[in-house]
Amino acid sequence: MGESTETILVVDDDRSSRRMLARALAESGYRCRESASGVEALAMLRQEVPSLLLLDFHMPELDGAELLARLRADKDPASAQLPVIVLTGDAGEESEVRCLEAGADDFVTKPINLEILRARIETQLRLQSLRRQLQQQNAELEAWRENLERDLAAARLTQQSLIPQKPPALPGWDVASVYRPVIQVGGDIYGWLRLNDGRTLFWIADATGHGAAAALLTTLAKLLFHHGSAEHAQPSQIMEAVNNDFRAIFGARSFMTAMCVALDPESGKASVIGAGHPPLIVLREGRAGELIKSVAPPLGLAESRRFVETAIELGPGDGFFLHTDGLYVFSKRKKERWTPERVQALLVDGDGNAQELLERVVRRILPNESEPRSDDLAALVVRRSPAKKFS
Repeated sequence: MGESTETILVVDDDRSSRRMLARALAESGYRCRESASGVEALAMLRQEVPSLLLLDFHMPELDGAELLARLRADKDPASAQLPVIVLTGDAGEESEVRCLEAGADDFVTKPINLEILRARIETQLRLQSLRRQLQQQNAELEAWRENLERDLAAARLTQQSLIPQKPPALPGWDVASVYRPVIQVGGDIYGWLRLNDGRTLFWIADATGHGAAAALLTTLAKLLFHHGSAEHAQPSQIMEAVNNDFRAIFGARSFMTAMCVALDPESGKASVIGAGHPPLIVLREGRAGELIKSVAPPLGLAESRRFVETAIELGPGDGFFLHTDGLYVFSKRKKERWTPERVQALLVDGDGNAQELLERVVRRILPNESEPRSDDLAALVVRRSPAKKFS
């Protein structure tokens, strides 16, 4: 047998037994070191930690149990996790239990059978090798997790910079929004743009997937909407341009749902276009509103087509509610599923400003912010100021 790279420290106060055992193990290919006492063994362990410790249980001054206790309490993981096989002259279950309770990994009773001892040594060395591999894998996994956390934190800051942090300045109108990704970043995004004809385009999009990959698509979505609004005046043309650009990039391998509302703040007239997105909920002062459903497929799936606009008119106190389908995720805790019709009912005769309306919906549907969700949520309420009442 060739010489092993594994080192075994043999600790036994009986000189002849110790040397005979070390010689036999050396002939089996192991590198052996010897110690005549527990105190000496501790000093040697501080200088160099072996691959395995063969420890006589009964020794004067510092016996095997005391040495094991100090070893297992060591702050150095290499010492604390060192494989230890106890050599004992005691037979029976009580002796076995004492050895294992003291912190031994295994034991061999005297007189020692070398074949059994070698087999147990090889077993402990294999287990130690597996532990080291696992620790290495855990260290690599932890490093990967830390890198991922840093990347997600950077992505979160980037995405936050893309999402409007304050409402647009629209005299006579109130705007409120909410964004709750499943993790640090998400696949939902919204925004507003000033069109060349003076209207404001409110838009919202939901990219396929979740996490960082979907967040990258939201970055692209904002760029495409801004690019489309710079080249086109009509919301249907903007949506068509976004669809064509998105499809040209991904070739129908990815898609996103979207909806936009082009609002004239002076007249209250608006045009609505949806592409595979949840319905727009129209709010009406003092009465039930209506749902405007998407008639076009999600962006990026179909070739260039004409997007049909739906016209609405918003009077004093009226408004609209744009949102993603994260609002309709099934709640296991409450065993209920929300629908556009149920959300619409929450907004009927809704008093308060846009922020209060939005908070009412979110509190009712997602009362517990710590409850795990399976989808991102983004929502936007735009409401016209109510007519002044004169006494």
